[in-house]
Amino acid sequence: MNFDSLLLGVDGGGTRCRARLRDISGKLLGNAVAGPANIRFGLEASINAALEATLRCLTQSGLSKKDLDRIVACLAFAGASEPSCLAAAQNYEYPFRRSIITTDAHAACIGAHGGRDGGVVVVGTGTVGWAELEGRVHRIGGWGLPVSDEGSGAWLGMEALRNVLLAHDCRRVWTPLLRRLFEKFQSDPHAIVRFVFNATPREYASFALLVIEHAARQDVAAVELLQRSASHLDDLVMRLAQVGADRIALVGGLAASIEEWLAPQSHRYLVSPVGDALDGALSLARIAAETPTVPDLLDKPMTKIISDRNAERCL
Repeated sequence: MNFDSLLLGVDGGGTRCRARLRDISGKLLGNAVAGPANIRFGLEASINAALEATLRCLTQSGLSKKDLDRIVACLAFAGASEPSCLAAAQNYEYPFRRSIITTDAHAACIGAHGGRDGGVVVVGTGTVGWAELEGRVHRIGGWGLPVSDEGSGAWLGMEALRNVLLAHDCRRVWTPLLRRLFEKFQSDPHAIVRFVFNATPREYASFALLVIEHAARQDVAAVELLQRSASHLDDLVMRLAQVGADRIALVGGLAASIEEWLAPQSHRYLVSPVGDALDGALSLARIAAETPTVPDLLDKPMTKIISDRNAERCL
């Protein structure tokens, strides 16, 4: 191991990218946040966000760009579970001494359980269920909008707008939430249609907190949406339990707001995370720094691990 190495963990999500820098002894050198880093929606923009957050960490610690080549980095990106996106990210020329690429869910799972076996349900801009059990990786959902990510912040925003249009068509009753959302589009249904032409998950998710706020006021539409969101998350919890995860952490930006809506059966499996995705990414970076070659779990594309080791999960 090179004792002048720096360890970098990056958690790239659909709404923001976080970075944490430590020295090889574990001393915290910097924490920083930059823009979204879902590589499915733009590799260059995601990597630029990661590098921006990294440079902010270096500045906090009194270091500079010259120290980039001291860094052993684990970049955990949303979207890295898709083979083409993962391959593109792995082939990028990073300025670090060493780089490993994985998914944000993988890093979140390692961080939540301190490297022990367990599962996570990630609920933020997107959703995914992930478990690591006896060397096997299990991934449930998280395929992205509009075909997946049910229960996520982006899903909440999309479904809320769908309900606005239903109310406009007199197919459901207006509520304060729906009227507030409609006003954001100048009470013009065509403005909503134009918005969804090119809306990103991050843009849909920008309405999620409004839903949560109105649910606390017992707004009927907001309560219905959170109940449906929780039902989708319950499905992820129970599916992870079926594959053997008896310790499941609910993590992500909306976890605290959604947890109370989950079914009692789900709560039986929930445990508090011991760390976050940045802790998980830093653990993987340390493994890479301490070994002459990157271990198979880090070197092999995560999607291939999932395919190879989990082919029988629906039998």
